[in-house]
Amino acid sequence: LGVAGGIAAYKAIEVLRLLQKSNCEVRVALTRHATEFIQPLTFRALTDEYVLVDDYAPENPDPIAHINFSQNIDLLLIVPATANILAKFASGIADDFLSSTYLASNAPVMVAPAMNVSMWNHPATQRNIAQLRKDGVHFVEPISGELACKTVGTGKLEDVENIVAQALQLLNAKLKMQNAKSDLQ
Repeated sequence: LGVAGGIAAYKAIEVLRLLQKSNCEVRVALTRHATEFIQPLTFRALTDEYVLVDDYAPENPDPIAHINFSQNIDLLLIVPATANILAKFASGIADDFLSSTYLASNAPVMVAPAMNVSMWNHPATQRNIAQLRKDGVHFVEPISGELACKTVGTGKLEDVENIVAQALQLLNAKLKMQNAKSDLQ
């Protein structure tokens, strides 16, 4: 579970809990900006795992965490996916743990965007979304509603139950494909 720095970051806690209730083992990575909204300690308390923010942090137990983390996951789920993280992913920028993990991972990627309606509708964001779709990234579309800035429009994070349902559906499809491949061998 990757958490980017937007006001909806607190909802990632609910996503985590619902995934855990569905018997998923969840590891968490936060961007530095996400830590402005929610502390890594919250996720560490709920997962009993080190929460990754910075590959180079002295307390990080794994000096090449973005590689090891990315190679041992079944799904990279980003909640919320900000305009910034979408732009980094679309452009191949790897200047933090989460964007480096995205580039190093072979797992399916699912993003649940959340941002201001003007940011969502901006041509640059729409170009980035189109590129990410071409790259195979799965989207949980934002919904219309009142945003943190009090404007109304598309950009609100989808309900956490729907995010988790779509993530589980993608995981189950991946497992079915893996089982079909192993049956052929």
